[in-house]
Amino acid sequence: MKILDAITKWLFILCLPVLLLTISIGWAVNSHWLYNYGFQKYSVAQTPALAELDLEKIANELIGYFNSNEEYISLIVAENNEKRRLFTAEEIIHFKDVKGLIWLNYWTLLGTGIYVLIYAGICLFWQRRRYWQRLAWGIIGGSGVTLTLILALGLGVLLGFRQLFLQFHYLFFSNEFWAAKGYMLLLFRQSFFFDTALFCGGIILGLTVILGGGAGIYLKKTQEKIH
Repeated sequence: MKILDAITKWLFILCLPVLLLTISIGWAVNSHWLYNYGFQKYSVAQTPALAELDLEKIANELIGYFNSNEEYISLIVAENNEKRRLFTAEEIIHFKDVKGLIWLNYWTLLGTGIYVLIYAGICLFWQRRRYWQRLAWGIIGGSGVTLTLILALGLGVLLGFRQLFLQFHYLFFSNEFWAAKGYMLLLFRQSFFFDTALFCGGIILGLTVILGGGAGIYLKKTQEKIH
């Protein structure tokens, strides 16, 4: 029984940082604000090839595609009173690959989220203080692991983002269509993904502070009642 308790507790601690990471990625993928921020910051609308395009529509359709059952994106734009596909065949294939990773993130979020909620639910509704304290210590442990990982990744991003960016693409994509020349690279500069990494890091940090801080406050109050 003690072994099972230890396994379930450590699984909870390890699931928590994964859950927070997948939440932040899902948030970034679906954040209209983030897309528009990138377009404005890097003056995408001032790029001659994109000057006549509706960037808000492009962002909406990309988000819609990533959350749809469509295998390939079919983004039609109007330019010079003519309609045409925005992306090349190579870019379309890359977006399909990206969508696969996004859905992997969604399923990972769902799996870790279910486990975390079940574990927390059992602890909260068991009606024994020691189980509530076990949950609080588990949250603090998971928060500690999360902060350690985010610190390591944060240093990597700040000191060598370009190399991490390249290695990520070599690791997760079987082709180099992510470097295909076209509108995709004009819309999403490498600096945009640096900002996205900071965006995700900020979300993870904020959620970690809220969860870890709340658990710490609870443990402190229970200790004060005991004494």
